[in-house]
Amino acid sequence: MVLYLGIDGGGTGCRAAIADAKGRLLGQAQGGPANINSDLQGAKACILAAATAAMTQAGVRPENLVAVLGVAGGGMAEAAAALQAGLPFARSRVFNDAVTAARGALGPSDGILVAVGTGSVLAVQRGGRLQQYGGRGFLMGDEGSGAVLGRTLLAQAMRAGDGFAPDSPLLAQIRDEFGGPEGIIAFGTRASPGQFATLAPRLIGTDDPAALRILDEAVALITDAVRVLQRGARLPVVCLGGLGPLYAERLAHDWPVQPPQGNGVDGALALAREWEPA
Repeated sequence: MVLYLGIDGGGTGCRAAIADAKGRLLGQAQGGPANINSDLQGAKACILAAATAAMTQAGVRPENLVAVLGVAGGGMAEAAAALQAGLPFARSRVFNDAVTAARGALGPSDGILVAVGTGSVLAVQRGGRLQQYGGRGFLMGDEGSGAVLGRTLLAQAMRAGDGFAPDSPLLAQIRDEFGGPEGIIAFGTRASPGQFATLAPRLIGTDDPAALRILDEAVALITDAVRVLQRGARLPVVCLGGLGPLYAERLAHDWPVQPPQGNGVDGALALAREWEPA
């Protein structure tokens, strides 16, 4: 009997689930970080550990599994091929985690996914075809993300301190906290995207004019992207991630916003069953 394995792997952890053709869950497990672009071997070890724990719970061997993996970095062809080559399952496919998240959130229906946390990625599903957009990382993209918002806040604090941009209480507070431009630069030189993203909440729920400007610019970028993906339609929009509620509130002014139907593991299992029907 063929069973299905779904993996949802991100930078902070991964989840594995095994189901039968009717979608009944037989085994579940969690594992460590699974970004195959930044740490292929570490991610592979975490993925296999989670999969093995799920297989033990389900009482199944890898040769009986059709697997779909949605992992961070899965859109990088070389890393995805290297991971897939070392997997023990009967059949397997590797996707970027945004693809499986979108399939889980939207189900089989047409719609648009807006996933914004530390990074950002969008996806659109039409007629069963799913396409990812963005998600190019902190240095090259991730517009509207927590990391980019935090970086922008620090940059605006320095510009305002030089007199090149309007100052505000929040910007002055940031300069004081970091010890001026030198402290901000020192932080930015060593900070990870996640550390930049810890500053993003400072922009939310305040009437500080600089915070409002930064958020308005970020919302405009996401809104424009959704408008392009709509192609004149009114597809439902699902917002995920730590900043998802912020964008959901703004996007609801223009398009129908709905809650997710499922998660990334659900999406991976659905893609596995569709790829290899019972």
